Amino acid sequence: MAASTDVVLPPDQSEGSTHQIGQWLKQVGDPVRRDEPLLEIITDKVTVEIAAPADGVLTEILKAAGEEVEKGSVLGRIGAAPSAGRTAEFVPPKASERPTVQPSDSAELSPAVRRLIQERGLDPGSIKGTGRGGRITVQDVEAAAPPHSRTAALPSRMVPHSPMRKAIAEHMVRSVQTAPHVTAVFEADLSRVVAHRQAQSERITYTAYFARAAVAALGAVPEANARWHAEGLELFEDCNIGIAVALEGGGLIVPVLQRAQELDLAETARRIQDLTTRARAGGLEPRDVQGGTFTISNHGVSGSLLAAPIVINQPQSAVLGVGKLEQRPRVLPEGIAARPMLYVTLTIDHRVLDGFQANAFLTRWVETIEQWS
Repeated sequence: MAASTDVVLPPDQSEGSTHQIGQWLKQVGDPVRRDEPLLEIITDKVTVEIAAPADGVLTEILKAAGEEVEKGSVLGRIGAAPSAGRTAEFVPPKASERPTVQPSDSAELSPAVRRLIQERGLDPGSIKGTGRGGRITVQDVEAAAPPHSRTAALPSRMVPHSPMRKAIAEHMVRSVQTAPHVTAVFEADLSRVVAHRQAQSERITYTAYFARAAVAALGAVPEANARWHAEGLELFEDCNIGIAVALEGGGLIVPVLQRAQELDLAETARRIQDLTTRARAGGLEPRDVQGGTFTISNHGVSGSLLAAPIVINQPQSAVLGVGKLEQRPRVLPEGIAARPMLYVTLTIDHRVLDGFQANAFLTRWVETIEQWS
């Protein structure tokens, strides 16, 4: 029997993300060439293609579209081209190897389903489960309940989750479950930044100024540029700042401004524009979303004044949120005047930083913005 080559999810495709099979670009029996795109992997950060590791024929698909996989997982196999008169055999995803959930096993019932069964006075063993692996769903219970006890149906429609939305949801829940979130709120006067930007013919985005101020604040409070480990705190030398980008079709992606401490304002603006443009065009590469140590969410561009807490992009320790820039009255020594103001927040992992450090970070950030020259 000819040796086969495993198609493996490389360990360097993404960092700190869930991985899900997007779609296979080849089917069992199709010839493939080495380095030819074979399938797509979707994470909460980016969609990447996995290339064929060898020439031959795709003989097995072990992980189906929509299935979650781990780094290093074998996704399929490539064998030698079959002899004349033979075809490659399709091996279905290993669904049969998964334990089948018995509907009568109450330990497998979700809390909502268990509560509904008790309310309706039903025997779970009498309900046919239509969920994955035979699980009983809320809809199954409603269908099995006597007519007088059913909840009236409301007009609605079901919109399936995209793989990216599902991955983002899992990442957000995991972050909240992992780290105790605490948020500090400051206010900043952008008069000098606005004047400087106008002098540059407004070619530089506000996000570039926010990133430069973040570099200064990270220098003052290095714990915000760190990662929690059970045995200690890992402090990073480089400020690799993620810039959260909302996608037109829904979802969020965070490309990374690498080694931001080495850049000036103009280069910061140029790189942010490049990352943002490629993110919205679906042109990011895996390295563009790897290695982030801190994140900025400029949610004010979509109109919000304040967002708290902004969920931390694990395994980072903090995330900066910048609200909408608007004219507001400010009390000055010479009287009350309208100034371009915004709210800025820092949400921290309270295992890593305390409120004093969060306030020190925001104090330095605001000073940098308000004293811009």
